[in-house]
Amino acid sequence: MTTGRYLPNIGHMRRKAGELVPLEISALDAALDLRRRGVVEAHGFLLAKEMRDARGARRLTAYGTLYKALERLERTGCLESRWEDPAIAADDARPRRRLYRLTLVGEAALARARQESSEPSLGRAAAGAPS
Repeated sequence: MTTGRYLPNIGHMRRKAGELVPLEISALDAALDLRRRGVVEAHGFLLAKEMRDARGARRLTAYGTLYKALERLERTGCLESRWEDPAIAADDARPRRRLYRLTLVGEAALARARQESSEPSLGRAAAGAPS
């Protein structure tokens, strides 16, 4: 029975506004790497393949998780998406793909995430410092 109360740590992710989780960072990294190689737009499966290849063949836990992350990145303006032309999918006898494109907002968010991960934690440095 659901009571409507919030249960901490069950289905909710706590993070600061604007903070990216590792899966989102990996997705933005993959989009940036693909763009540097001339692939401006990529579908989710291609992004997943790029992420897997970058991690040394380590598999994603679930593609559904990736698509939720892509949706969050789109809502925050880090990615833009569009559906491909239905004729292209029909010619290939497959469903249409949603194509994602890295935005300037996404590039900036990725740069911030990289910078924050390379900076030593002020809390840890202060904790070890003499008073």
